[in-house]
Amino acid sequence: MGCSPPLPFLGACYLSRMKYPRLRLSLFSPISIRRAPPARWLASDAGPSPDYVHIVEVGPRDGLQNEKKSIPLETKIQFIEKLVTTGVTTIEAGSFVPVKWVPQMASTSEILQHLLRSPPQSRHAIAYNYLVPNVKGLENMVEIMNAEAATTETPGTPSKPATTTEISLFAAATEAFSRANTNCTIEESLERSRPIVELAMTRNIRVRGYVSVALGCPYEGPDISPSKVAEITATLLEMGADEVSVADTTGMGTGPRTLELLRTLAAAGIANSDLALHFHDTYGQALVNTVVALEHGVRIFDSSVGGLGGCPYSKGATGNVATEDLVHTLHSLGMHTGINLEEMAKIGAWISTELDRANDSRAGKATLARLKG
Repeated sequence: MGCSPPLPFLGACYLSRMKYPRLRLSLFSPISIRRAPPARWLASDAGPSPDYVHIVEVGPRDGLQNEKKSIPLETKIQFIEKLVTTGVTTIEAGSFVPVKWVPQMASTSEILQHLLRSPPQSRHAIAYNYLVPNVKGLENMVEIMNAEAATTETPGTPSKPATTTEISLFAAATEAFSRANTNCTIEESLERSRPIVELAMTRNIRVRGYVSVALGCPYEGPDISPSKVAEITATLLEMGADEVSVADTTGMGTGPRTLELLRTLAAAGIANSDLALHFHDTYGQALVNTVVALEHGVRIFDSSVGGLGGCPYSKGATGNVATEDLVHTLHSLGMHTGINLEEMAKIGAWISTELDRANDSRAGKATLARLKG
């Protein structure tokens, strides 16, 4: 990471002295989208074109983890293989969590083995990400990679596309959610993350952090301290995480509170290029919050095809913002994602049928209706 200036976590008195102009959203003009990045204190590396938005497809992991119906391994692999054809470049493929925690992720080892042996054909490199809740989870993943004689980064060949194997780890923004989700305090969860990051660094494995319930907690309500979120985010980055996804796990976030959080993160010296945002659409605010974040300069967002998802520790929280809806919105604002909306819409319909559930993507359903004429 390198050295960084002291972080200004000076509490509410510091934040209250900061004066900000009122946000004015010009939703129908791509010119309104902020182009210039902020000063980069903790940034890990430079980003691509300011008109490009990187979408992390979380459907195969975050999207499926809360499904009650057992999903066959073949369906999960087919799901990933279909997503690869759409233009996405990062896919959450599974989670090395104990089966008793999340039974739906029991086949993650087999998914990793399959993707290492026979990665789906694609026109570009694909990063496959796996959630690891503790160092044992990462050790299990590394053991499989060693058995397959696989490296973290596999260069492309005429017979195999280039792939990267990455991990995610998580912390929570409230003590109540941290205890419910990880059975430990926030501080203890961060200490558990350190050996994960250290082991990952020895293997040259890219690390993505998550900060859950950053805009609302099922136990403590919607008033989450932005400075606490910033403190946790900075801690993850300083211990070696390459990127942190700040998550509205409950979907309680609103435009004004999203903006307040982003300004607090910026004031703490955290660059947009080190941030991703992860919105759930429980109250229909995910796309509003996305536009707020775009105008603030964020260019990495998580989403799930068909609006799949939910959180087993947050009752009532609906799925992630649908990838189809997110792509449609971004393209309408003049941004670029590299993702084929029509192909993504077809996958959203397919996986919804496979799971015997409703397709929660409005843009996806509208796109399919247009294609049918």
